[in-house]
Amino acid sequence: MRLNTIAAAVGAKHSKRRVGRGIGSGLGKTAGRGHKGQKSRSGGFHKVGFEGGQMPLQRRLPKRGFKSLTARHVAQVRLSDLEKLPLEEIDLLALRQAGLVGDLNRSAKVVASGTLTRKVLLKGVAATAGAKTAIEAAGGSLA
Repeated sequence: MRLNTIAAAVGAKHSKRRVGRGIGSGLGKTAGRGHKGQKSRSGGFHKVGFEGGQMPLQRRLPKRGFKSLTARHVAQVRLSDLEKLPLEEIDLLALRQAGLVGDLNRSAKVVASGTLTRKVLLKGVAATAGAKTAIEAAGGSLA
């Protein structure tokens, strides 16, 4: 096989539709745009959601809730995961090396899921209220 012999499969390529090139093409005169109106004219398009001056749906409906943009960058770590780690001093780098936190995560938060029986020192890692009490009950602390 040579680069100059490569060709597309039969029927894979077809000629471009040439609009406004006479009656015989089937797309002459109005070129498939119909008669009159904004969409028939050059530059005749409006922004997405525009409803001809009527108050658009996305502005008529009430706004509800909140979606945090930082939530996707915070990893959740369980107490049972901390139990399995052989380290006593745990920070974000240690969690990354253990594979508990991804490379795109900017921070981590320990959640109260599972049990913790040994003493651990968390540095630069947040914890929920339930996780904090469990860590302190096991003799550990948060720095």
